[in-house]
Amino acid sequence: MSTDHPARHGRSVGIDLGARRIGVAVADSAGTMALPRTTVVRSRDPAADRRRLVDLIEEEEATVVVIGLPLSLDGSLGEAARAAAEEAAALGELLAGRGIDVELFDERFTTVSAHRALATVGTPERDRRPVIDQAAAAVLLEAWLAAHRRAE
Repeated sequence: MSTDHPARHGRSVGIDLGARRIGVAVADSAGTMALPRTTVVRSRDPAADRRRLVDLIEEEEATVVVIGLPLSLDGSLGEAARAAAEEAAALGELLAGRGIDVELFDERFTTVSAHRALATVGTPERDRRPVIDQAAAAVLLEAWLAAHRRAE
């Protein structure tokens, strides 16, 4: 698992891990923008949830998976960040040997940004819940793509 190496050519998948839902977004093949893909509702079987994510990642022919790291406002690792790192490590083990990297990326404020974006385009509050997680994953992936464009 990596946290800061240069982007590889190929499609990127962003994952926003939530307690109840997992948002998934994908980058276009040129790596210029992120689009919401789907929301995976967590089951009571974390291994099954990870297998579902692996299927989605392979379906998108991804070369890198970007998982949101929910750091505390002061930048420290809280309980949620440690849980995300453990989830990323478990997913990384499932993807090992498939040529797919797993990276953690600071996701502070992604859900807030996604709510604001959906409100700006007039999405009613009641209609945001089914798509907020995938929208947050898209915000996360957009930020990751932008950071890698600046680094190049």
